Amino acid sequence: MHRAQANADVYHAIADPTRRAILDKLRTAPAPVNAILADFPQSRPAISRHLRILREARIVAEQRMGRERIYRIQPEKLHQVAIWIESYRSFWQSSLENLKNHLEAKT
Repeated sequence: MHRAQANADVYHAIADPTRRAILDKLRTAPAPVNAILADFPQSRPAISRHLRILREARIVAEQRMGRERIYRIQPEKLHQVAIWIESYRSFWQSSLENLKNHLEAKT
């Protein structure tokens, strides 16, 4: 898979609020599908699709333990997103400082 496509998959995966909520749950500890499902109004097939997208983006890993599938977060891919967001910090700080100076100059 091309690197740009792999990154796009990560951004696509975290774009959905349900998938972000699943990641929030897995951030505290690995969990089986039933424990994840308990926190959402969606059907099991819908949550399974969300988990598949997260797994294909390599944001979560699946491990079979007997009849259960345990999901755990893999933060390495999310680190790429954090780096990308961090690159905008100076832009926003500068923009907010410029706005502050502009508003103070008007008063």
